[in-house]
Parts: sequence; C-alpha cells; structure tokens
Amino acid sequence: MKERILAFSLAAVSAVLAAAPAEALAASSSSTDFELRRKVIGISGIMDITGVYQPVTRAQFAQMLVNASQYRNTTSDRSTVSVFADVPKDNMYASYIRTAATNEWMTGYLGGVFRPDQYVTLQEAARGVLALLGYTSEDFTGDQMGGRMSMFEYLDLNDEIGKNASDTLTKEDCINLFYNLLKAEPKDGNGIYGAILGCELTSDGEINPLAMADNSLKGPEVYTSWSRFSESMPFGVNDGNYFVNGTAVDMELFKSYLNSGYLVVYYNPGAKTVWAYSENADGDSDRNVVNGHITHIYYNSSDVMTPTEIEMDDGNRYRLDSSEMQFAFSMYGTLEVGDRITLIYSTSTDGNGEETYTVMDYVDEDVY
Repeated sequence: MKERILAFSLAAVSAVLAAAPAEALAASSSSTDFELRRKVIGISGIMDITGVYQPVTRAQFAQMLVNASQYRNTTSDRSTVSVFADVPKDNMYASYIRTAATNEWMTGYLGGVFRPDQYVTLQEAARGVLALLGYTSEDFTGDQMGGRMSMFEYLDLNDEIGKNASDTLTKEDCINLFYNLLKAEPKDGNGIYGAILGCELTSDGEINPLAMADNSLKGPEVYTSWSRFSESMPFGVNDGNYFVNGTAVDMELFKSYLNSGYLVVYYNPGAKTVWAYSENADGDSDRNVVNGHITHIYYNSSDVMTPTEIEMDDGNRYRLDSSEMQFAFSMYGTLEVGDRITLIYSTSTDGNGEETYTVMDYVDEDVY
C-alpha cells in the first residue's frame, strides 16, 4: 500500500499542475509563470491560494510565516494565553501571532496591541521573511528599515511583486513573496530555504513541484459528507488548501462538492493540502473518477494470468498498465466481477482522436 500511495503522490501533484506547460514540469518553469508559483505555494501549505486579489491582514500573514517555518507542525490552532490586548486567546490566529511575535518575525505597536486586522505592508513582510532566513536586527545597523529593504531586494525576494515599502499586500503578492523565499539562500548559506519543506530546484533555478511529493501523502479515501471528512483529517480543516480535479478551490466550494455527491480524497498532513477528484466538478486535471460495478475483466490471449483491461457498468474500458493494478484485478488480487469500486483514472487521446482511460488507483470500500 505504501508503494501505491507513493506512486500516486507524483500522479496527484502532476494532476494539480496539469495546466502548467509540460516543459515547466520537466525542468524549466519561467520565473514569471504565476500559475506555477501559485500551485507550488498551494502544495506547500503555506497559505490558501484562492481569491488572489484579496488584501492580507497582519494576522493572516503571521499564519503564513508560521506555515513556512519549522514551527508549522507544532503550532496549535488554539492558544492558551493572550499576548496582545487586541488578540484574545480564543482568536483563530492567536497562536500564530504569538509564535511570530516571540520569534521577532513581526512586532506589535505601542500600547501592547498587534492590530491583527490591519493590512500587512511590504516592509513588515520583508522583516518576516528575512527573519525566517536567519537575519536579525544585529545584521542591520543604523536605518533598520532601509537596511532590511536593501537586503530584501539584494536576495530577489521582491521578484514579481512591484510594491513600495509602505504598500499593502494582496494574496497574489504573498504567493510571489513566499515562492521567492523558498528559492532564497538562508543567511548561513546552506542550500535553499525551501529545503525545510522538501523543495528542490530545477536546472534553471526554479522550484520543482514534483519533488515536493513524498510518501507522507495519505489516501485514497472516499467521503460522502463534510462531517465525516472533517472528523477524519489530522489537521484543522479551516487551514486546509483544497484542490478539486486539479483546480484550487476554497473550503466552501469543496464542501459543496462533497455534500452533493462524493469525493475521492488524498491529503498531505504536513502541508495541510487536500487533492480531491469528483465526477461532478470541472477542473484542469487529466485525472477523473468513476464509481460503479466491475462488469468484465479482460486478459491478453497470450497471457491468461495478467489482466489488461477492466470494464465498468458505464460501458467504458479502463486499461491496466501498471503491475500494481494488474495484480489487484488478477485472480491473486481482491477485486472481481460484480464488486463496486471507485476508480481514479487518467485520460489520453491518440492521433485519431480516440480517448484511452488508464487506471491509476482505486478505492474498494463499500461506502455507498
């Protein structure tokens, strides 16, 4: 099972990135390819990547900093203390603000307030990401803000942002900012910062999204209700990053898909990222799902032990190309004609316009 999940890990991330140019997936994404940057940040779990033109508050930015740091898996969604007068302990961002302030990634204001709902500025964001890279106040003598902004520009952390120091940031700006952070070299000169999130660079110096997939991916599982899904996730669903059929969606849209049918779900607990597949949703993925009964299992006439295709009660045939899937549907596996299953399959089209369906994975749980 671990090997199956690991294999699908690459398939899942490939599906998420299906809209990006093939050459970007292989090795050569342009630094101006915002969609690739957006999806890399979504996979990383740093922030919710929907609504990219929305402004970002200081509280939201504190959460992003924590999610981009070594504290991402140790910072609770709940806080037991109040650090600032205007951030009570039951505030949804309290623990993130506390972590950001304790590590001096962000600072408060006179009077012991944080102003969590105030929009974050570029200079405040620069302080935060430079701190993640290991820079402290001791590294900037005299004009602290000027020194930080000079270092911020020197490290190309402002790439594709185009804002002045006092300007406020949108989600789009933050996607570019954190992508630049992942590529940046820490103060200690040891590799790239993104290594702590499993990032690697391609030969042209961009983040390779496929390298971010690993065997921490869990699934597949089929869910038919939001309540069951939320109870099963090992992280706060409000902090999740959601993709349906390869397209980023917000939590409410994800919930509507789930409550109106079923979703096949894979998830990464560390990145708090969910990849789901639905028969009823649009998207830019070449992965699809179908639920039904197996009506036929076909074998090659020259090898009666190895199945080559299955047919579902939708009338379509689905190829079995991998040894893993061939074994599952063979006489040695657990699946047979008449079983009800959910298939995850890829689609391809040949030169004659004929579509081919290939089984990538399956779920045989009786949940309907």
